[in-house]
Amino acid sequence: MNVPASLVTRSQHGLQLPGIPNLHSHAFQRAMAGLAERQTHPEDSFWTWRETMYRFAARMDPDSTYAVASQLYVEMLEAGYTSVCEFHYLHHAPDGRPYADPAAMSRALIAAARDTGIRMTLLPVLYMSGGFDGRALSARQQRFGHDLEAFLQLHQALRAEQDGLLRIGCAFHSLRAVPEAAMREVLSALPVDVPLHIHIAEQIGEVQDCLSLRGARPVEWLQHNFDVDARWTLVHATHLVPEETRRLAASGATVAICPTTEANLGDGLFPLRDYLDAGGSWGIGSDSHISVSPVEELRWLEYGQRLVTRHRNIAVGTDSSSVGETLLRGALASGSAPTGQDGSGDLLVLDANAPILAGASDGDVVDRWIFSGNRNAVAEVHVGGQQWVADGRHRDRESIAHRYRATLATLLAD
Repeated sequence: MNVPASLVTRSQHGLQLPGIPNLHSHAFQRAMAGLAERQTHPEDSFWTWRETMYRFAARMDPDSTYAVASQLYVEMLEAGYTSVCEFHYLHHAPDGRPYADPAAMSRALIAAARDTGIRMTLLPVLYMSGGFDGRALSARQQRFGHDLEAFLQLHQALRAEQDGLLRIGCAFHSLRAVPEAAMREVLSALPVDVPLHIHIAEQIGEVQDCLSLRGARPVEWLQHNFDVDARWTLVHATHLVPEETRRLAASGATVAICPTTEANLGDGLFPLRDYLDAGGSWGIGSDSHISVSPVEELRWLEYGQRLVTRHRNIAVGTDSSSVGETLLRGALASGSAPTGQDGSGDLLVLDANAPILAGASDGDVVDRWIFSGNRNAVAEVHVGGQQWVADGRHRDRESIAHRYRATLATLLAD
């Protein structure tokens, strides 16, 4: 998306900023936020968290998916996100059988986005194997899986749904879940302008398995075997060596960094300073939604770097000494390629009377907003020129929250 020379525009309504793209979302996981914070093993990690996630995913159906996604998208809009890339792999019934409409779960997400007003890039996920060794999907992964023909049919059906606020992209779950030949066949079958997303190099275990079975690190392997360019969004890419970092930055691909989820799962820290120095494109995502706040994602992207380097003010660019502006510009500049949309008419308005912005100048508004606490200062949000949030509240907040509470009562019942 085009980022204005001045991020802040003063109007009679407040301090106007461009709407923020959320580059990575698993909507159903919002309903399990806070439910995986008890130790199950002395060495709890992403892999033990995944078992909890699988158990929760088994309870979701199209109706509950619609209710949870609607609540999540309201929260995103109220926080200042105006678009979302929905990385959707919960395709089938819990036993792995397709619904009567194979796109039922996808359509539930589309309906939630349309009813709440958020701009969406839906990314149906291809998920075929349980590991780099090509093992079959486990029982709990069956509802994620597709063969190639069924996946391409799903993708074609969903492309017919596209409109001004909906784009259909494509996601490969990960290198361990999609064989190389299948990736090539999908790429040859899809239109050349379809955005492509993939989880990659999130976990040390994934890197070790890829090295063992493919003789290369995940990002290295992808770069050597595919034309990684601006169509691609690499989600996480946490564990990189310097050559991967430089080559990834030069490719034009975008990295979707999800700081609150990566911290929650114990993933590690992305090499942000080296990637910025190499001119890389990046954005943020709320991923598992243990937080739904662009402020928190951007703040902790910086704070993680401060903790590991023991220095302050790490994410600054050559044209600005402001950490907040550098972070926000980076998150905004990345929006078009991963979403396939230009974000026209998407904006948020900060409450100029909010205490955290008292006396703010145009030059410090963004830093004040990002680094002054957790009270939401977003007063208005507009998507595609239509207002959905006023006085900090989504216009359908109460009815959507009522449905969500009823849905959670059912999902969490013993």
